[in-house]
Amino acid sequence: MSNPCERFGEKVFNDAVMQKRLPKETYKALKRTTEEGRSLDPAIASVVANAMKDWALELGATHFTHWFQPMTGITAEKHDAFISPKADGSVLLEFSGKELVRGEPDASSFPSGGLRATFEARGYTAWDPTSFAFIKEGTLCIPTAFCSYGGEALDKKTPLLRSMQALNTQALRVLKFFGNEDVTRVFPTVGPEQEYFLIDNEDYKKRPDLINTGRTLFGAKPPKGQELEDHYFGAIRPRVQAFMNDLNEELWQLGVYCKTEHNEVAPAQHEMAPVYSTVNVAADHNQLSMETMKRIAQKHGLVCLLHEKPFDGVNGSGKHNNYALSTNTGVNLFEPGDTPNENAQFLLFLAAVIEAVDTYQDLLRVAIAYAGNDHRLGANEAPPAIISIFLGDELNAVVESIVNASAYQSRERVQMRLGVHILPKFPKDTTDRNRTSPFAFTGNKFEFRSLGSSQSISGPNVVLNTIIAESLGNFADELEAASDFNAALNALVYRVLSEHKRIIFNGNGYDPAWVEEAEKRGLLNMKSTVDALPSYIAEKNVELFVKHGVFSRSEVHSRYEIKLENYVKVINIEALCMLDMARRMILPAALTYSQEIAREAELKKAVAPGIPLDTEITLLTRLSAETGALAVAIDTLDKAIASQDSGLEMIAQAKYTRDTILAAMTEVRKHADALEVVVAKKDWPMPTYQDILMYV
Repeated sequence: MSNPCERFGEKVFNDAVMQKRLPKETYKALKRTTEEGRSLDPAIASVVANAMKDWALELGATHFTHWFQPMTGITAEKHDAFISPKADGSVLLEFSGKELVRGEPDASSFPSGGLRATFEARGYTAWDPTSFAFIKEGTLCIPTAFCSYGGEALDKKTPLLRSMQALNTQALRVLKFFGNEDVTRVFPTVGPEQEYFLIDNEDYKKRPDLINTGRTLFGAKPPKGQELEDHYFGAIRPRVQAFMNDLNEELWQLGVYCKTEHNEVAPAQHEMAPVYSTVNVAADHNQLSMETMKRIAQKHGLVCLLHEKPFDGVNGSGKHNNYALSTNTGVNLFEPGDTPNENAQFLLFLAAVIEAVDTYQDLLRVAIAYAGNDHRLGANEAPPAIISIFLGDELNAVVESIVNASAYQSRERVQMRLGVHILPKFPKDTTDRNRTSPFAFTGNKFEFRSLGSSQSISGPNVVLNTIIAESLGNFADELEAASDFNAALNALVYRVLSEHKRIIFNGNGYDPAWVEEAEKRGLLNMKSTVDALPSYIAEKNVELFVKHGVFSRSEVHSRYEIKLENYVKVINIEALCMLDMARRMILPAALTYSQEIAREAELKKAVAPGIPLDTEITLLTRLSAETGALAVAIDTLDKAIASQDSGLEMIAQAKYTRDTILAAMTEVRKHADALEVVVAKKDWPMPTYQDILMYV
């Protein structure tokens, strides 16, 4: 591998490249656009486009594309060549400012949730200059937003940028109270840890369930799983290390700050973690990372699985969203300070997060709700479906001292009731991490641990940005109206922490007693996606998004419909795949093996009539019972799918899918997995968990 410093960002039209290739005034104007949110001058766009084209051509690019993120959960791109015809039959290479700034892909087949009719094909992409363009496989990729002909957001980037703007506006109002006149911008930074599985491509090709759904619909527990915990942080196997080396090389060239790599808990499971970036860049980079991981894996004869639960009985994969707020002056607002004033500021932002998470716990649950993640949340491998905040002993002691007006035990005993503006210095990170908490404070950031491995981080961060903006805005309103700032600040922090401390839980989220305690506290326990999604369109949540300009009412409702429809479609695909595999692979295998045993019994009886057939009879009885039960379960699932009423409202279809189709699928799997441990390995029609998980 070459020197990372020499190769890093070489395929990115980044700040260093722009300084070198753009006229000084053009570069300054573009920086003002990205840092101050100003409108882009069309004349500047033309200069940038020309420089971008020349740079891309030098690196071998022949096409450009507006790289965007529709509501499918993956990225989309339409490639156009740089060539334009000349009158003499030759071509010239062109890329205009208009082509840079706006594209017009066909939008008819992307999910819109009713925002537009299917026959209305027109949609627009708009350049996001805050995220650098890059070259991927010979194509210049320009990160863009995606909207309908009527201007409604059809993507994940647009609302993310809107939420960042809302958060910046309200945070700046609050910071002025603490004398931060030099701060002109506040932005969230995120470092998303990415978990994934690597399996052999030959095994993958023999599993229709993995091909069609991303997870195994059948699979008995292997003799050895993750019980010994010997895979976690273990030595990385050569084949996997070769994949990781190539992945690092390519992501570094694309400007992705991937830093950490290691084996995860489950066999064949691994993790990649990047350095923090501004949240919209982090979202772009994470989408790019997932796409690159899949492509690099293929070069090594591997398949990268990003589903949240590819294998039953071993840990699934999540994505930990490490979230902080930073200023343009380099201050992390979630970092406890060295002075009473800095700590008062820190506590106010902490109070904003606590209030936001408690008030909008339903929205945070919605943000991570979809079919794949239902397999993880609540299991003893991922945070529970109940949203709570972990602060740790040290910070929790500070909160308790404020709420109870008691002494905070630090280097000196200090009474907190006199006002948070005299808060003493306290240690910044003296607490262990809590891996069972959905939303944990880890020293200078919050780790939102509930995201699924395959999902875009945009949706959860849209919610985080917006709900924190709402709390900060309410705080600013109250403090601006106060005649005595210190007294008002003290009263505000005391009230917020007192009213919302129920959301703070520092214990074991896997303990069944927590479910009972959370219910007593009035916290929500939305166990499934279908339980959670109606909260998306609750009036308080719709009003929140509209107030801060993140979504219009129609955009909120469209996303609700898209999420419900996706849930129904995903499970229906799984159910149909399960039917096909059970009928055409598993039943025939079981019957074939039964016939073999029956023939052996007949032969044994003919050759040695006096020898007992207890073993054969016992095995045949078990095979017959499980095969018959499987056939009945298959018919039940078939009827359940056929009885799905597509004319019902989408929420009714989703409930039917969860309560009837999923229940029928569980029964099919139970009997199929029981047969797997009885049928001879040579007759079993697909690789088992043992085959898949242990040999990469």
